[in-house]
Amino acid sequence: MSAVREHVVVLHRWRDEYARYADYLDHRAQQVSYVTTELSRASAPEAAAAVAVVSATDRLAEVRAAIAGLADRLGPVRRLVALNEGDLDTAARLREELDLPGQRGADLERFRDKLAMVVAAEAGGVRVPAYADAPDAGAVRAFAAAHGWPVVVKPRRGTASRGVAVLHGPEDLSAAAGLGQEPFLVESFVPEPVLHIDGLWTGERLGPWRASRYVNSCREFGAGVFLGSVELDDPELLSAVEEFTAQVGAALGAGQPWVFHLEAFAGVDGNGAPRLTFLEAGARVGGAEIPFVWREVHGVDLMAAAVDIQLGRTPTAPRIPAGRTAGWLLLPLPVPPPCTVLEAAAAPAGGLGPYAGHLPPPGTAIPAVGGYEHVAGRFRFRGESSHEVEAAILRTAGAVRVRCAATTP
Repeated sequence: MSAVREHVVVLHRWRDEYARYADYLDHRAQQVSYVTTELSRASAPEAAAAVAVVSATDRLAEVRAAIAGLADRLGPVRRLVALNEGDLDTAARLREELDLPGQRGADLERFRDKLAMVVAAEAGGVRVPAYADAPDAGAVRAFAAAHGWPVVVKPRRGTASRGVAVLHGPEDLSAAAGLGQEPFLVESFVPEPVLHIDGLWTGERLGPWRASRYVNSCREFGAGVFLGSVELDDPELLSAVEEFTAQVGAALGAGQPWVFHLEAFAGVDGNGAPRLTFLEAGARVGGAEIPFVWREVHGVDLMAAAVDIQLGRTPTAPRIPAGRTAGWLLLPLPVPPPCTVLEAAAAPAGGLGPYAGHLPPPGTAIPAVGGYEHVAGRFRFRGESSHEVEAAILRTAGAVRVRCAATTP
């Protein structure tokens, strides 16, 4: 008799090929089933043993029922894989309920609770802003009295830039939507550019990594401003980033490997040397176009390392060749989704342009699912320097025109 094939369930919510599951999981040696949405169903591998559709992959009751149905068909679930940030909590909870190996709630806490995160980073010797728990407006006022205005408030378990507000004085407290209704964190405002650093911590040392600077900010993107990112090529800054990233990797890794998407403020000290300050970190591959530029420009698939970690395998990833600089651009929707694209066109911009991109054609229905996939335009760049790539990002942002009409529910 042939051996019973192990049943692995994947929570899958992307429409595009952010993850190449067929490269990471042997769909012949294992029974790999997928829990996904109607929107993302078409991008599940054809070799899937079964596909279950739910309204959203972060709705625990629906996902739990879907997995129970898959287990009835294919046998007990032995492993659960979830790569999108929005599905990590669901996966951790279900691993606990089903007694599966892998990351559980306690393991995830320092990456999902921003207060636990900054406490762990500070305990590991990482430079962090002044911070405090902020259960209500009174706590924010007390913090500002001690550390000064402006301050930043944000949900402790928020994703992307949901609920983040910069308060310049007590009169701005009304702008902190949700304060007092869910756990919040307050921090001193740091007026410095924000970097994102992506890569792999092996459990002992840094694996491959890249550091990039945002062009505009994630919070501004939510307000209708384009969001770009350009990889850094300044040797002095990169040296400081490497030391800082290794410190964070050890502090939050707790002796375990993790794929990281780390954000930090980049300033200078009194001697003019680079100084990094911790912002946030996620134990997952960065979003937006990061998985694509890593594969296409640098030849490294961080998603593969993330799957290895979740399956209990030793993650491996090659070093990134020198001399390649990448970047990406996201254009915001001109009206809130759901909406329909009326026009999408890019005028000739001259100079270096994107090597890949996506503009939704007229008639495309944009769903109200959030995230950085369903936007007005996505573009990827590569060049010889940070300056060249950033110039191409700015040219492209000014050359694209997208018009949409709101969809009436």
